[in-house]
Amino acid sequence: MGNTDRLAQLSEAGVSIWLDDLSRDRLRSGYLAGLIRDKHVVGITTNPTIFANALSRSEAYDEQLRELAARGADVHTAVRELTTSDVREAADLLRDVYTATNGLDGRVSIEVDPGLARDTEKTVVEAEELWRAVDRPNIFVKIPATEEGLPAITRTLAAGISVNVTLIFSVERYRAVIDAFFAGLEQAKEAGHDLSSIQSVASFFVSRVDSEVDKRLEAIGTDEALALRGEAALANARLAYAAYQEKFASERWAALKQAGANPQRPLWASTGVKNPEYSDTRYVDELVVANTVNTMPEKTLEAVADHADIHGDTVTGTAEQAQQVFDRVTAVGIDVNDVFRTLEDEGVEKFEKSWAELLDTVRSQLESAKVQS
Repeated sequence: MGNTDRLAQLSEAGVSIWLDDLSRDRLRSGYLAGLIRDKHVVGITTNPTIFANALSRSEAYDEQLRELAARGADVHTAVRELTTSDVREAADLLRDVYTATNGLDGRVSIEVDPGLARDTEKTVVEAEELWRAVDRPNIFVKIPATEEGLPAITRTLAAGISVNVTLIFSVERYRAVIDAFFAGLEQAKEAGHDLSSIQSVASFFVSRVDSEVDKRLEAIGTDEALALRGEAALANARLAYAAYQEKFASERWAALKQAGANPQRPLWASTGVKNPEYSDTRYVDELVVANTVNTMPEKTLEAVADHADIHGDTVTGTAEQAQQVFDRVTAVGIDVNDVFRTLEDEGVEKFEKSWAELLDTVRSQLESAKVQS
């Protein structure tokens, strides 16, 4: 089987393949253009960790850093300009895909400062600033699905801005995200926005659920507990998809659809496999279902191209089985709500830490650029 056939099969099954990575090196080397041309990649997601890695490891930003230093830009301005430059360039690279898919794909996601994850007002302001700064129709502003993030999601969509809701771990929170999406579109309609121009995805995190649940199952250590390892993440995602089907069969959605709205697609995020005992493509080939997105790190994308087992829809009709997994996980003594709370807190914390690293990196790069000039 040819190298891209598996990715073609995935794409034909209705899964949009996005790359979870971006750097100026990837843009300038033609690597990203190659993925779009040859590997069915139709979108790009970024996060603070991705930018921190890109900026600390590459000389491709030196020239812009020197210009920023010469202008006397502060570190926050520098980070904004460096990251939005990459996102703008990537958005231009994907513009043909955006046009060909009528705005569904061909999008690049950029995240609000993760330090604002618990602040509704500042998140809304920053989302609007990022949208204006990148100034491309084919981007998503990423907003975390914290409790404070939910009203920010509604208000950002109400302003006509396309949103990628990130850091969703529980099905309960995912339902609240869909409600926030509906409310945002209803307000956008009232404000006179063209609903057909607004897109949204809901990024449901997968592998981290297994990491956390498996750790707790191993601590319990009974045969029943150990037999459940590696089951929770897929079950959770499949329950999320059932919630998506239910919510988007509602009268509330029907009214929005009639007004020209696009559904908010589920996006499988965190699909790189953390446990080497598991197949490295499991969070892709076990989550194949139409009208979804799977955003993959490069390593996972290559693994899928090489040896994934794509065998049709692996999600529809699995909700009952998935619920049984959670019933068993609860029965062996795991507090599932605590798992999701822990994951959300850790997710916000990880991104805050990466953001701080990004600021530190850029601060020292600006200083050395000043010295050189």
